[in-house]
Amino acid sequence: MQMAKLKVGIAGGAGYTGGELVRILINHPGVDISFVNSKSNEGNPVRKVHCDLAGETDILFTADLSQDIDVLFLCVGHGEAKKFLNNNKISGNIRIIDLSQDFRLSDTAITGQREFVYGLPELNREQIRLAKNIANPGCFATAIQLGLLPLAKAGLLKPVYTTGITGSTGAGQGLSSSSHFSWRSNNIQAYKTLAHQHVDEILQSLDYLQNGFSAAGETLNFIPWRGDFTRGIFISSQMDTTLSETELNNLYKDYYNGHPFMYISEEPIFLKQVVNTNKCLVQIEKSGGKMVVHTIMDNLVKGASGQAVQNMNLMFGLKETEGLKLKATAF
Repeated sequence: MQMAKLKVGIAGGAGYTGGELVRILINHPGVDISFVNSKSNEGNPVRKVHCDLAGETDILFTADLSQDIDVLFLCVGHGEAKKFLNNNKISGNIRIIDLSQDFRLSDTAITGQREFVYGLPELNREQIRLAKNIANPGCFATAIQLGLLPLAKAGLLKPVYTTGITGSTGAGQGLSSSSHFSWRSNNIQAYKTLAHQHVDEILQSLDYLQNGFSAAGETLNFIPWRGDFTRGIFISSQMDTTLSETELNNLYKDYYNGHPFMYISEEPIFLKQVVNTNKCLVQIEKSGGKMVVHTIMDNLVKGASGQAVQNMNLMFGLKETEGLKLKATAF
């Protein structure tokens, strides 16, 4: 007997994450999209805003919010999700997956009658299966954590020095001087040095696995970079270790055993291996008493909309990979 399809609503569907979510969900065999909400685009075809969906869907943007859905994805801006829930009556039976940063930290995870679970499947898979509301992790936060979780689980984390570069889509669709083609082309820049907003959620997860890690101070030193490409994240995290490269690879393979989107590579990795997919590739290098763990993923898929769908699959008892077997744009 075929199960009824999930009815899905998307709020804030005109941005990059909203567009990626539509792209994934219209090809998801267990889902029907009930509405895509955008007040500024009400009545316009979704394909007119997200031109890559030409010929794929005839859905129109709407300003209305139907209550006849199973799950609502919030693709609104940071700081707007909490306002959205306060300003709109959403039935308590509707599960929510929020892609903003509003509910990721333990001291902000509750609003009204809703309590949010941090939605990193490689950390909280069983909690996600039981959750009613999910706070989807940040893109940099996901990539950095996936490079460090096995070490934290083993209690081996020491002060970490991390650099990471992301594409222009990581900044969203709002225009700024650094988002113009003429600025981005053939150009890179460090920004929010040692003060990125994702650090707190990373430390929260690492403390969960390695109690007291952040209390030592100077534990995660992160320098993010703006890159001259559109999508993807490449992270390199360095720390001291006495383990051999073989021991480290085995540690990571053991931790990620059974997690379908994680792949430990013993060959050099490069960004095009993961762009357009929900995969994260990890590679470890060792020299003397120091190690570097590289992680790569697509900031709009595993770093946002793909991970949100992965969380939806877990919440509703679907196969974790459903709708997410996507090919990389490797050439």
